[in-house]
Amino acid sequence: MNPVLTIDTNYAGMKQVASAYLLREAGRGVVVETNTTHAIPLILDQMQTHSITKTDLDFVIVTHVHLDHAGGAWALLDQCPNAILLAHPKTAKHLMDPKLLIKSATSVYGEENFANLYGEIRPIPKERIRIMEDGEWLDWQNRKFQFIYTKGHANHHFCIYEKKENIIFTGDSFGISYPHLENGSRFIFPTTTPTDFLYEEAVLSLNKIVNTGAEYAYLTHFGPVSNLPLLALGLKDGLRLCQNAIEGLKKIPNENRLGFAETQVKQMIQTLADKNKVELTENDWELLDLDVNLNAQGLVFAFERSQK
Repeated sequence: MNPVLTIDTNYAGMKQVASAYLLREAGRGVVVETNTTHAIPLILDQMQTHSITKTDLDFVIVTHVHLDHAGGAWALLDQCPNAILLAHPKTAKHLMDPKLLIKSATSVYGEENFANLYGEIRPIPKERIRIMEDGEWLDWQNRKFQFIYTKGHANHHFCIYEKKENIIFTGDSFGISYPHLENGSRFIFPTTTPTDFLYEEAVLSLNKIVNTGAEYAYLTHFGPVSNLPLLALGLKDGLRLCQNAIEGLKKIPNENRLGFAETQVKQMIQTLADKNKVELTENDWELLDLDVNLNAQGLVFAFERSQK
């Protein structure tokens, strides 16, 4: 029996776009990532199917505070009275008081899209949260978790290495790889969503992940991938293209920056697809449309921050 169950959270009504994970051991459970409030019934259903009751859930872990990872954390804790949230200190701060988080996400998505994507978000009581420091180990049942800070995608991001299975839960620090592209192949590309993208830190994070020696990386978007050293090389190629795009924004008028960045992100994704002999269809590009837009916003934000 694989102790790690991949749960499709049906994010934005789409299959195999965002995942949560249920780790089972001796009748107890840990959930990594929660997606949005809308996903909590799916997670609870899978817990029940695999004989993990609400009182048997010990920990909820979120890699960072972005709402497709942590937006439903409060609701899962509300249903599971013994569970403690394990979080980066900056993540914990925003989940205890989510007003700024909601305001920021609403500015990115708009009020209507925010409501459709994320639903309600409530504060998490301080006593239900445990902050995990960089490099800290946690014993659970007969397993050991290590928490590794991985900036680059976000300055409040960590990954979780699990020693017994030799796996690592990478959130967004090891890119995106959708398994259901139309022609049956998958490839991996980096994510540069607003508002914290830093090229040098993103590369350093890739190195930290590979250096754990993990056999599999469990991506939030989507599912487990193997051969991490090879995948990291492709991700570094993509990050270099993103950094080149940021440099190219110096010559672009303000009103044209987002359009230019979107074109550059599409070229980056297409380049990595071509290297992996993956033929992207029109339907694939529709799936990738939100990623293109958000990644482009991240590049523009990084450029404008560098000019201040």
